[in-house]
Amino acid sequence: MAKNTAKKYRNQVIYSVFVRNHSQEGTFEAVCRDLERIKSLGVDIIWLMPIHPIGKKARKGTIGSPYAISDYRAVHPDYGTLEDFRHLTDEIHRLGMKCIIDVVYNHTSPDSWLVQNHPEWFYHKPDGSLGNHVGDWTDIVDLDYTNPGLWDYQIETLKYWASMVDGFRCDVASLVPLDFWLRAREEVEAVHPGCIWLAESVHTEFVAAARAEGLPALSDSEIFQAFDISYEYDIFTRFQGYLEGNLPLSRYAEAISQQETIYPDNYVKLRFLENHDQLRAAAAIPDAAALLNWTAFLYFQKGTTLLYGGQECSCAHLPNLFEKDPVDWTSGPDRTEQLRRLYTLKQHPLLTDSSYSVRALGGDILYATHCGRESQLTGIFSLKGNCGLVNVEALDGIYPNLADGGSVEVKFGRVSCQGNPIIFESPRLKN
Repeated sequence: MAKNTAKKYRNQVIYSVFVRNHSQEGTFEAVCRDLERIKSLGVDIIWLMPIHPIGKKARKGTIGSPYAISDYRAVHPDYGTLEDFRHLTDEIHRLGMKCIIDVVYNHTSPDSWLVQNHPEWFYHKPDGSLGNHVGDWTDIVDLDYTNPGLWDYQIETLKYWASMVDGFRCDVASLVPLDFWLRAREEVEAVHPGCIWLAESVHTEFVAAARAEGLPALSDSEIFQAFDISYEYDIFTRFQGYLEGNLPLSRYAEAISQQETIYPDNYVKLRFLENHDQLRAAAAIPDAAALLNWTAFLYFQKGTTLLYGGQECSCAHLPNLFEKDPVDWTSGPDRTEQLRRLYTLKQHPLLTDSSYSVRALGGDILYATHCGRESQLTGIFSLKGNCGLVNVEALDGIYPNLADGGSVEVKFGRVSCQGNPIIFESPRLKN
């Protein structure tokens, strides 16, 4: 973990915006018109997926991936002008939110400004042509960080954008050298103190496969030396394995609890049910009761909560990265009220600093606790809407249910679960 990372990030919510597909217009101005609604969900940070021009050579689809960037120092003309972008960031700040942008520093498009002006800064295959190390990423070419000039250029670019935004979400950060990120963080901090650094760390299986091929790939423990927040891809395959019926729920719960002992005390994981690279939660978890519980657990987790634009309306369709494919904002049940209530929960001081544990119970129930010195938060999440009595480590009494505004009764050390999420605060039991 970066030594100065604040635990307050555990109380915050990031909202991811794919500008092209956030609206029919696909512009900065259209996003600007939606900011007050986004803010009302309970959002602290807007993450804009790549805002830069897209390369034309080897383009996938008719419009291309926003992660095949042709110029790091320009904005996509379809989105608007630099002035439009500045207006958007100004409005985000006016509403009390912060703005981070995507940084895609592992690769560029094959016809990027850097390819044309500094081809020596790229990976070359044995035949001398440009290439990449990941086979299906055919629309990009990899940068080569053995070149000191590349470091200077990339860091100057970060400092340029840091005059407008509050931080960076760094794409496949695990494939870029740790020493680069450490230097970049130090230099950017000098021009923008408190800059936010979010790493798209990669699956543990990806790290193992890359290293088997002789390629450097950073583990999460290395990533945390330079970044404030890291993806939870270290455990995400267990989440998917449970949803697909291939792994018991206990494997997922154990992996979450293990994070408490393998990372520094101020670690912050990015918690999500979906993002632009994964199935929508409403598609992966089609049962309404199950999704209700998973969403409550998402906010209960220790870490920063991520929402992907459209999640609040239960959108099941994942926008295409390579085409114009706007979000259907009328596609499913509106989850706004639940998200607003859970945002209030997210501000609880025990979610900032606690001893966190998760375990699986029978009936597909997750039982989780945040323990402080004097009190504790208990969460019961029935992931298939099952009912039953749950043994809890809490004093008998009636407590507010922070998940829905109702109440929950602890009697003889048990709670009656009716299939809906239960979250309550009680005095901590002393051993």
